[in-house]
Amino acid sequence: MVEAVTESVPGYDVPAVEAWIAANSPLTPPFKWTRLTGGHSNLTWRIDDARGRTSVVRRPPLGELLPKAHDMGREWAVISAIGQSPVPVPEAIAFCEDVSVTGARFYVMGWVEGRPLHNADDTRAFVAEEDRRSLGFSFIDVLADLHAIDPDDVGLGSLGKRDSYVRRQLSTWHKSWVASAGPAQLDDERMHRLEERLVQSLPDQGPARIVHGDYGLHNCLSRQGQVSAVLDWEISTLGDPLADLAYALNRFPDPAEGVSPESTSATSPPGFPTRAELADRYAERSGRDLSNLAYYSAFNHWKSACILQGVYARYLEGKKSHEGVDLPLMANQIAALVSAADEAASRAGV
Repeated sequence: MVEAVTESVPGYDVPAVEAWIAANSPLTPPFKWTRLTGGHSNLTWRIDDARGRTSVVRRPPLGELLPKAHDMGREWAVISAIGQSPVPVPEAIAFCEDVSVTGARFYVMGWVEGRPLHNADDTRAFVAEEDRRSLGFSFIDVLADLHAIDPDDVGLGSLGKRDSYVRRQLSTWHKSWVASAGPAQLDDERMHRLEERLVQSLPDQGPARIVHGDYGLHNCLSRQGQVSAVLDWEISTLGDPLADLAYALNRFPDPAEGVSPESTSATSPPGFPTRAELADRYAERSGRDLSNLAYYSAFNHWKSACILQGVYARYLEGKKSHEGVDLPLMANQIAALVSAADEAASRAGV
């Protein structure tokens, strides 16, 4: 989504940034700055240079940040490393580590045509029903291609810890759930039992691969029934590819499982492949054994419940403005995720 051009460019010292970009890239100032929005807090702008070349500049939001949040260096490292792979990412143009230029590290990447799909309205507006099936398969093919990359081969061997990805996530997010239960005034005994069951039934992790961490159509650009670029790599790391897969699949419909996406989700309109079809496509393309997929589905529903409960707690504590936020609906969504995790765990025999 593109906003109208404005003279104010929050977070950017425009003369200093343009001078730095001119000295460190092929782009030619002055630039036309256009704000790009779509649900993310990073300050992302389209820049059109004096010669008509379009690029994108991106930096973290203003204010105090968590230590590992909004990691521009991580995003830059990933798109630089996999730019020659089959995984479509924007061109890596320039990265500024000098925070004195504009108060934070920032990077410049190439412009890619396409639309992120954040909700059902986006899908209905930008993806014809006859293109949705091919888009779903393109989406899963790109993920399989990502997981086929050996991180050592592209210089990403130190992107994260290689072992116990799911075990570490279970520990981290269970602590988050416990810490947020009081402020959220929301606890559910099933979450504690599920954490125990998931730890006890933890599958062996295969070779670590690059995992996106939030792979969905909201973080992909879609065009003519294909994924044209994958964006937002700031929480990518090394880990279990099946956890990444299950997270992506949980957003798609599958009547056989009895759990469907929310009616407002990007994958809720008709025409997309089912979860089972996408899983079969991934298995065929990757050669991976998906017999434990229900376990990973349970884990991701459980983790999503933890994340949403933490957000809910911050709203109730007044740490985030909840103007326009339907808090009762959010509480219902948390409960639905817990139920989905419990159902998937039962299917997995956990």
